[in-house]
Amino acid sequence: MCSPTQFDVLIIGSGAAGLTAALHLPQDLSIGLVSKTHLGAGASAWAQGGVAAVVDLDDSIEAHIQDTLDAGAGLCQQDRVAQIISKGQQAMQWLIDQGVPFTTEGEQLHLTREGGHSARRVLHAADATGKAIVNTLLQRVIERSNVHIIERHISVDLISSRKLGLRQQQVLGAYLLNCDSGKVQAVRARSVILATGGASKVYLYTSNPDGASGDGIAMAWRAGCRVANMEFNQFHPTCLYHPHAKSALISEAVRGEGGQLKLPDGNRFMHKFDSRLELAPRDIVARAIDHEMKRLGADCLYLDIRHKGEDFIKSHFPTIHQTCLGYGIDICNQPIPVVPAAHYTCGGIVVDEHGRTDIDGLYAIGECSHTGLHGANRLASNSLLECVVYGQVAAEHIIQSPSPWLDIEIPEWDDSQVTDSDEDVIIAHNWDEVRRFMWDYVGIVRTDKRLERAKHRLSMLKKEVQEYYSNYKISANLIELRNLLVVAELMIDCALKRKESRGLHYSLDYPEKLAESRDTILIPGA
Repeated sequence: MCSPTQFDVLIIGSGAAGLTAALHLPQDLSIGLVSKTHLGAGASAWAQGGVAAVVDLDDSIEAHIQDTLDAGAGLCQQDRVAQIISKGQQAMQWLIDQGVPFTTEGEQLHLTREGGHSARRVLHAADATGKAIVNTLLQRVIERSNVHIIERHISVDLISSRKLGLRQQQVLGAYLLNCDSGKVQAVRARSVILATGGASKVYLYTSNPDGASGDGIAMAWRAGCRVANMEFNQFHPTCLYHPHAKSALISEAVRGEGGQLKLPDGNRFMHKFDSRLELAPRDIVARAIDHEMKRLGADCLYLDIRHKGEDFIKSHFPTIHQTCLGYGIDICNQPIPVVPAAHYTCGGIVVDEHGRTDIDGLYAIGECSHTGLHGANRLASNSLLECVVYGQVAAEHIIQSPSPWLDIEIPEWDDSQVTDSDEDVIIAHNWDEVRRFMWDYVGIVRTDKRLERAKHRLSMLKKEVQEYYSNYKISANLIELRNLLVVAELMIDCALKRKESRGLHYSLDYPEKLAESRDTILIPGA
């Protein structure tokens, strides 16, 4: 198993947020860094477009704030938006100092523009920015002797003092499953940082890697943390449509650099939906594509960048060009077939300006958290900025206000009363079913009838999975399925509570936006 089994800080998740936090913690603290598979396998490394920050003299923090508020459709928390965006230049300089190879033109950073932005402010490393950031930060983390890397371990649940009988609610660590040995071990920590990413794997079609199963959100909810705005799941408008192209994203930057959305007959259509055309915010573009596909009965629509020329395409989008070539599509000579897919979880675990949750010593950063930055719709490329800024502020708070070690014994994991399962097909079947009904009933366009239907089916699946969880030894697939059911229920409950259409939540029953905007906050046990 993983050794040692006690750390000052346990970081669950090895994407941009978790790595940033590890690098901002002092080297006299022992840090455990947990990755479900191998380091860097999360969604951060899949980010193509870039990271948004004000670094150009012709841009302004005020303009970036306003663009974020506009995209967030009235639900952004303005103080958090200002907190994060005002730290943008500092955060980018830190990434540059770590060695991130952002694309330049001459001696200047090359900035691109994406949907919803009023200026070019997106720093990028060609079209593989997330990979460049994660690989650079991984190298820095590997050089740290105080960071103990725990690969191929998945967190089963958090350990908290209240669950062990104390009135004080403080995190004590987590139970980790070794994916190779099948053994579960208690790992103790004074502070735990959840950096587990989002929950888009709850949908049948997603741009996310397989690990985006909402683990941190589900664990925090079970431990007693509030969760907010889970009805706002962003659907990326343009994922590659091909039977073998699993989770292949076509970056927002393709439209930012002049890519045109077209119908199967070659005609453009975005002028019917928004004056900003292809540069409208993602929710508008995704709904427009969904509408046209349903109207025409089309399997996909098309994104055309051919008019920019072969040299431009290959220099600006080398990864996308090679990816599409692998599926027999030459984007220099033919349009890209695209469909919307679940992309980003805008809601999550409620945190304060330091990344603190409702449980002492427990922090949540990155996509699993709800900071108030994204509101009802995330502005493109704000997510990596949030990861870096909140990785830093969470680390700073841990340094300034360290949690005490509580004198309480943590029980070891007891699997003496369960047996090995010979019916893993149940997990695979239920996994497929929840993702299909979430896509059909809790997708881009919703109705209360569809949501109630999804909730009814979900209640039956939860009973099946809980019975399975109680009687058989756990596996990574079972843990992820259990977590997916939790986040699916949170999404449905939040969606049912919102009696309006706002941002990413569009209801045919309530097509208008209410005059007053409110977060949807769920409280465990309420």
